[in-house]
Amino acid sequence: MTGKAAFFIAIRYLWSRAREGVRYLRGAAAGIAVSLIPIIVTLIVADGMIKGITDRYLEFGTGHLQVFDLFSLDNVEDTINEIKEIEGIRGVWLEQRGMGVLAGRNGRTGVTVRSIDPSFWDDQNSALFLKVIAGVHKPQTDRDVVLGETLAENIGANVGDTVRLMTVRTNDEGRMLPRMTSFTVSGIISCGYNELDALWCITTYEGGNRILSSDQASSSYIIKIDDPYKKADFFAWELFKRLGSGFTVYTWKDLLRSQYSSYETTRQLLLFIMALIVIVAAVNVSSATSMLVLERKRDIAVLKISGASVNGVTGVFIYSSFLTGLVGSFIGITLGLLIGCNINILIRSLEKLLSFFSNLFNGSQIKILDPGFYLETIPIIVDWNAVFLIGLFAVLCSVLASIIPAYKAGKLKPMELLRKT
Repeated sequence: MTGKAAFFIAIRYLWSRAREGVRYLRGAAAGIAVSLIPIIVTLIVADGMIKGITDRYLEFGTGHLQVFDLFSLDNVEDTINEIKEIEGIRGVWLEQRGMGVLAGRNGRTGVTVRSIDPSFWDDQNSALFLKVIAGVHKPQTDRDVVLGETLAENIGANVGDTVRLMTVRTNDEGRMLPRMTSFTVSGIISCGYNELDALWCITTYEGGNRILSSDQASSSYIIKIDDPYKKADFFAWELFKRLGSGFTVYTWKDLLRSQYSSYETTRQLLLFIMALIVIVAAVNVSSATSMLVLERKRDIAVLKISGASVNGVTGVFIYSSFLTGLVGSFIGITLGLLIGCNINILIRSLEKLLSFFSNLFNGSQIKILDPGFYLETIPIIVDWNAVFLIGLFAVLCSVLASIIPAYKAGKLKPMELLRKT
């Protein structure tokens, strides 16, 4: 028996109108499809969350690279101009960052004081994520501050209010003394991620330089490039060669190493758990193949009498399991992509539905994804390579699970089969 003939018979077994045997393969294909839906949705959501959060840290937090001057900041303009001469550098800003306590009419909380040139907030990529809640998106004078949305809510600050920022300075005797400075809130902004919004207290570089002492704050050059995910290491080496040993260069991967590793580990763990479901569904293909062998004994006997070899008969059932896994994978991946690409709409609809029933019993609004820990909107990221590997994994598991029953079918003796049937 040729491979084409075995493949043709396998197709007839899967698509035959006869109920015997075929229903098991179709049931197994349905099981594969159902098991693949959650793993595809998990892949899209996890990748979207990781990319969305990382993008916000890159554009608003660490930048794509950071350069620290190990000696002094006496030649800031010269250093910035030298960095800008490197082709592919999109922007360079000197930032001073320190800690403080911000007080408003409803309380006080710890903040990260970010003093940087206002042009930093005009960057084209930053504009993709930055949302102005009220006022303006950058401080106008040295007496203005722009607050993150969550921070403003926590202390009860609105645009035009006066807030007090307490920082610490060290006197000549080495004693740490508090310093209280008043600022006017000129704007409230959000990047869509609560963890960043809860700490942002933004002023101009001159305004921060006035209240932050050099020993209580860190200064670095924030650098943005064209493709931070692929070219960060390349530009780090170029910067090191250009600036020399008096500077230290860090990529965003260095600055966010522990956090990014945590995201990736969580993603891999989720996919591993979902892969176990696929393996369980693939085991069902083995059962379906065994039942198909039992109900197709007469066919096996006829094939054997007609001259089919052990490998030929085995191939029929291997092909059957392969087609079962292939059909199940196609259906499951298609449905998974459909759900994953519309996950934001589905989540919003489900939240409204649950909130409606909750309000009937005087309950509160239901949030499936708490914006305090997740993004307000999940970016849709489809890793086609991973999707292909997942489909290949499901088909491979289906074939491997059916090898034993298929081999046993090939070893059956035709005369015994005819006597039993």
